[in-house]
Amino acid sequence: MNFGDKILHSRNAIIKKYRPSEFIFKEGDTPHFYYRILNGRIKFNNYSEDGKEVIQNFFEKGTSFGDSFLLAQLPYPVNAEVLEDSEILRLPESDYINILHEEPGLCMERNKDFAERLYFKSVIEQQIGSSKASAKLKGLMDYYKSFEKNKKPFSFPIPLTRQQMANFTGLCVETVIRTLKKMEIDNLLKIHNSKIMYLFMIEVIFSGS
Repeated sequence: MNFGDKILHSRNAIIKKYRPSEFIFKEGDTPHFYYRILNGRIKFNNYSEDGKEVIQNFFEKGTSFGDSFLLAQLPYPVNAEVLEDSEILRLPESDYINILHEEPGLCMERNKDFAERLYFKSVIEQQIGSSKASAKLKGLMDYYKSFEKNKKPFSFPIPLTRQQMANFTGLCVETVIRTLKKMEIDNLLKIHNSKIMYLFMIEVIFSGS
């Protein structure tokens, strides 16, 4: 039984339904729960003083979130906003901690997940920190495809709108659109029915292009 299955069978876990634009928690709230997405999609974001959204991350069906804040016992530094109709499993803090103490194998599973997130976050931050728009967008798309098992060229549709990519990288939408078109000309991606089909960066390196 993996960690997700263990949580599903926990007697104190409850499932809550959320609508788009609802907040699961807000910046400054105190963490009390572990969350797992059964269906739907959410994003971590902040809003600047002038109201501009800055996206921190996205979470899809089958992923968990919020546990690092729960373990740190610090207020949430982000909002968790719902993007589409979602079902979120919620487990109280005490039950989550008990599982980690009682089952070392599941604890190691969570540690591995944390380590992978930190690694890829470091990679993406290096590229997004670049002054070049193409490097920012490559870093963002590499991050998303890094979690996919299928690494074939142009096999992965980037699950982000142009506006979301702009909010994530700090670029304006016009720059994102212009840069994506240039990347398509350079054969780094293909755009089909407005979907961005990305060529994984590792394959670009090994192909010598």
